[in-house]
This record gives sequence, structure tokens and C-alpha cells, in this order.
Amino acid sequence: GLTLAAEIRSCVALPAFDTAAMDGYAVAGPGPWQLRGQVRAGTVWKGTLAPREAVEISTGAQLPVGASAVLPVELTVRDGATVSGTVSSTGTHIRRAGEDAPAGSPLAPTGTRIGPALIGLAATCGYDTLSVRPRPRVRILVTGEELTHSGVSGAGRVRDALGPLLPILVAELGGEACAVRHLPDRPTGLLATAMQPPDDDGDAEVVVVTGSTSVGVTDQLRQLLRARSAQWIIDTVACRPGHPQLLAGIGAGRWLVGLPGNPFAALVAAYTLLAPLLAGLSGQRLPELPLAPVTGDARPAPGLTRVVPVAWEGGAARVVGGHRAAFLRGAALGDALAALPPGWVDGTPVPLILTR
Repeated sequence: GLTLAAEIRSCVALPAFDTAAMDGYAVAGPGPWQLRGQVRAGTVWKGTLAPREAVEISTGAQLPVGASAVLPVELTVRDGATVSGTVSSTGTHIRRAGEDAPAGSPLAPTGTRIGPALIGLAATCGYDTLSVRPRPRVRILVTGEELTHSGVSGAGRVRDALGPLLPILVAELGGEACAVRHLPDRPTGLLATAMQPPDDDGDAEVVVVTGSTSVGVTDQLRQLLRARSAQWIIDTVACRPGHPQLLAGIGAGRWLVGLPGNPFAALVAAYTLLAPLLAGLSGQRLPELPLAPVTGDARPAPGLTRVVPVAWEGGAARVVGGHRAAFLRGAALGDALAALPPGWVDGTPVPLILTR
């Protein structure tokens, strides 16, 4: 899940030498062939094969000098020291040195996300360690007087969804949630916690605040940031849901992402702002967004991009579940978020943000 801080190159040719791709016989020229020995993976046959000579060979073993092909054992007839069979062409069942990558060739550029295959490839090339970018650390502040953090919703209280949701999403996006804090809708406490310098949470580069991003009586974040002369990058996005989202620099190389308090709106805003921010901080490239025709009840938002959860099946997508700002059922059931532009017509292809 980390990303490369420097490109990796092949220290040796891959494979490093010609090897057998099948168990059988390494043969020289047309048959029949006289057996001259055997070579197993991890050993080297030191002789040179003359025409019509062969050695028994294992998959992965180094090819003897003079061998022109490998004949699979199941395609041969052996009579004592004589092997018969038909070779379809020169080079059959041989993995040539450098076939996968020549020595010195680039294998993965800076910013490549590291997965199991890349780890294996690097080890094959002789790397014992890799230079990586650390995960951006994220402090999450969930605001709302109405939120409860156990039990069920009732009597004016609403069970918090974002406190559990966001740390997992941050990890999926390449970050590390170093703290989750719950705050009341009070300007003093929000300002002190959001703007505080690095402390016990470590040097968090990103502060995520949920709620307090709109223009209601209890929505104080914008006023607080203006009072502290924050560097505004984005102030609202023309979409529904997720319109009241923001991004600001708060000094010392740190960033504040403001998400709406409604769960689905916050999820949309996180994919809109938080995902590219974390990608940039960790040196990742943003993925290309696939296009797919979308059908279903999307409730157009005049003049705005409507973001809806969709199930992506067989090259087409359909709207699933509820997609009001407070509802998560559709997003939980879907595979992606579809960005429907103003004037979208049912069945028109649109970009998809994959969520699975």
C-alpha cells in the first residue's frame, strides 16, 4: 500500500540466464538424441551439447550451452540413453535471459503503489529494501452535538457513521488515521483542535473535519479559518450531495479538509478532495476514471453534478439504493459513484469513481 520514493531498475537481466520452461530434455538440433547427463534447478551442467545430444532438465534449470529447444517429457519416447520426439521450432519452451526485462531497464517509476507482485519483482532483481513514501497521517475531527457513539439512534440523537467510516477510507486511500476525535459544535474547541500544532497525534499532515462546513448557525469552520488567514484552495464544489466541502492550507505544510456532516455527502466529498490530496502527498498517480452508461432514478440537480451510487455490471451501471445526503445504503451496496453532469440523460456514459 505504500508508494515508491524512487524508481526501481533491474539490477540483472530477468531471467538472469536462459532457463527451461518445462520438465523434459534440453536438446541440440533435430533428434533422435543421445543423453549426456541431467541438470536440475539450482545446478549448472558444465558441458556443451553437440548436435543430436540432450540432457534431462527440470523446469527453471539453466539451459546448457548448445541447446536449441526443450522437449517436454510427455512428448518424448526414451529408450535407454536415446530420446526421440519432434521439436516444433527452435527456442521452444525456453525462457530467454532478459526476456522479461533487460539488465538496467526501468521496472517501476516513482509513485508506483507497492503490492505483492512488485515486492516479488524487486526481490528477484536483488533488492533487499525499497525507498518508500510514508503514509500521510490524518487527524479526524467529527463534530455534532446530536451524535451518539454507541447503541442506536433515537430521541433526537443520531448514531455516528463517520467516526467508524473515515479511518477505513483513509487507509484505503493510502493514508494513516492517527486520531479520531469527537467534538461539540463549539467554535473555541473546534479551532483549538483543528489548528493545533503536531502533538500526541504525531505530525499529522492532514486534518479532516466533518460537519461545520455549511452556513448554518452551528457551522463555524469557514469563519474560523478566515479569522486565522488560512490559505483557501477550494471553497465548495458544484455537486450534490457534498456541495459544502473545502480544502485549505493551515501552515507548516499541513492541510485541512472540510467534509459535510451528512454521511453520504461526506463520502462523496472525501473522494472528491481527500483522495487526490492523499495521492499527492504520497506521490501516487490518480487512477483513470472508467466511463459507463448509467441508468436509473438519479434525481437530477439543475446546474450541478449529481453523484449517485451505482452497481457496475457488464460494462453498464445502474443506480442503487438511496442517494440522499444522509443515506449510506446505496453506497454500501454499490461498486462505484457515478458523476452525472448537468443535463445528463438516462443511459449516457459518465465517469465512475470505483469504491470497491
